[in-house]
Amino acid sequence: MILTIVLIVLGVIALVVVGVLIYAATKPDAFRIERAASIQAPPDRVFALINDFPSWRSWSPWEKMDPNLKRTYSGSANGKGAVYEWEGNKKVGQGRMEISESSPLSRIVIRLDFIKPFSANNTAEFTLDGRGDATTVTWAMTGRQPFLFKVMKVFIDMDRMIGKDFEAGLANMKAQAEK
Repeated sequence: MILTIVLIVLGVIALVVVGVLIYAATKPDAFRIERAASIQAPPDRVFALINDFPSWRSWSPWEKMDPNLKRTYSGSANGKGAVYEWEGNKKVGQGRMEISESSPLSRIVIRLDFIKPFSANNTAEFTLDGRGDATTVTWAMTGRQPFLFKVMKVFIDMDRMIGKDFEAGLANMKAQAEK
């Protein structure tokens, strides 16, 4: 009797696990997270905050998560070829960013490589739409979604989790640019 119950419970658990894995397999192979904000500042002021990695200290939400964050800047001073590497606590991890495209006042594309706590290669893109003294900034991140991430996505809403950080960063950028 007990053996039968144990076998039934194990069978149900196995079915649930198989169901989750099958469901995860139906998820897309790529992801995109995007947020936008309207900033009451001209595009040149907003563009400068994004195109210059040291300026990120004033608005990036991750900069404040580790007071002992180690930063290294190399390559170009700003724009295409500028590189920012960081190493921090478990909230911040370790990684590298390099500006691969910089179109003045309109678009910045960044190769974003995470090393810790997990390895991932993504692309971050900032687009600016200036209208007079106002700029709409759209911040997007795209990348491949390996199977393990698909399984995690069954239980964790990555768009909401990362999206909160994008929203906080855009709010910080807005406050900085509107000073």
